Amino acid sequence: MVAETAKTAKADWKKRWVVGITGASGSIYGIRLIEVLLQMGFEIHLVVTEAGWRVLKEELGFEATRRTAALEQRFGDAIAERRLVFHPNADIGASIASGSFRVQGMVIVPCSMGTLSSISHGISDDLMTRAADVMLKENRSLLIVPRETPLHAIHLENMLTLSRLGVRIIPAMPAFYYKPQSMEEMIDFLVGKVLDNMTIDHDLYRRWGDEQNGHESPDHHRKN
Repeated sequence: MVAETAKTAKADWKKRWVVGITGASGSIYGIRLIEVLLQMGFEIHLVVTEAGWRVLKEELGFEATRRTAALEQRFGDAIAERRLVFHPNADIGASIASGSFRVQGMVIVPCSMGTLSSISHGISDDLMTRAADVMLKENRSLLIVPRETPLHAIHLENMLTLSRLGVRIIPAMPAFYYKPQSMEEMIDFLVGKVLDNMTIDHDLYRRWGDEQNGHESPDHHRKN
C-alpha cells in the first residue's frame, strides 16, 4: 500500500506545473494555457501579480477585487477538484515557494520586464519571483514569455542572463505561415509553442509541412 501511494504521488507531480501571470499585456495567453493544460489532465498552481490582476480586468473583464470568485467563474470545476490551485502573490509561504514541493516546472505567461529583471538578479520578494527562483535552484524547467516592445539593452541582457541558466525565453511573437483565420488561432499558436517547450504533445496549430500532408488546422481543443 505504501509503495502504491508513493507511485501515485510520483506520477502526480510529473503532471504538476506552476503558471504565473504578470502585468504585461497578453493575459489571454496565460488563461488559454491553463485551459489546455486542465483539459489534458494536468494540475496547475496559479500565481498572479497585482499588476497581473489589473491586466486580467482590463483585457478579459476579470473581477480584480473578488479574485477567487473571478477564477471560479472561469475554472469552477477545476478549482473544486483542486486541479487548479490559486496562490496569492503575497503568500510567500505557499507550497510552491519550497523546493521540497515537487513540480515539473513553471511558466510565466505573460512576463513583464519588471518580473524578468527580478528573476535574473535573484530577487525573490514575492511568491512569483520566489517560485521562479525555486525552479532555478532545483534545476527545474522555467519558461518565460516576455511581452514588451521595443526592448532596450537592459531587457536583452536580463533575458540573456536567464537563457544562460537554461531558462526558455519564448517571446509572444505570432506566425503567419499557417495562415491563421482568427485571433484564437494566433493565441493557440503561441500557447502551442509554449507546450512544445514544456515537451507536451498537442495539436493546437498546423506545423510546417502538415499542409502538404493534408492535415488541417485543428480546433477541437478550443472551448465553444
